[in-house]
Amino acid sequence: MKNLLRALPAFVLSAAPLFPVPASAQTAAPHPDPVVFVHGYSSDGSTWNAMADRFRADGWPKARLDQWSYDTAQSNATSATRLAQEIDRVLKATGAKKVDLVTHSMGALPSRHHLKKSAGVRKKVDAFVSLAGPNHGTDMARWCGSPSCVEMRPNSAFLTSLNAGDETPGNVRYATWSSHCDQIVPQASTLLSGAVNKKTRCLSHSRLHTDAGVYRQVRAHIAS
Repeated sequence: MKNLLRALPAFVLSAAPLFPVPASAQTAAPHPDPVVFVHGYSSDGSTWNAMADRFRADGWPKARLDQWSYDTAQSNATSATRLAQEIDRVLKATGAKKVDLVTHSMGALPSRHHLKKSAGVRKKVDAFVSLAGPNHGTDMARWCGSPSCVEMRPNSAFLTSLNAGDETPGNVRYATWSSHCDQIVPQASTLLSGAVNKKTRCLSHSRLHTDAGVYRQVRAHIAS
């Protein structure tokens, strides 16, 4: 039943291009869930400027678009703790009950670690998005030696623990996007069992979070 319920958004997303979408459905609800953007390795919150601008143009209030920055060299478990604090800050500031997590590349890992903790933690998150996330590792992480890089390597202790059991726990609406042209993170690495797994057209690793088409699908996912 759990996988059946999660499969419904996949059908809706795949069928969307076949049916006209009313103009009203293209804009945000009066008080949409705040979006917390989680960037990847050796980056910062500014990497989300293009996507955040599109959300604002579609009606998301600026105060509900949080382009969070964090130290990407530290362990993803440490970043998960910092993310938990950021989510609580955003919920308090906006009065919202839940946030949506939109992640790029390594940003998926502290976010998933946060969601793995407990049912109480998951109650604070409505939708999770992984754009080119190394959910099952990437050999590119062998070229750097920080704690987070070691954790990104295939079959690392961190990833083995993260992916043990249910890869998409709770009632969070999980979705991933990946491209066969991504030369940083293999497409198969991003896919999560139980998620809506979308494969894009030929996009480089850095374009998955700036592409207009991907944005429209992400927006549809978190707004549904």
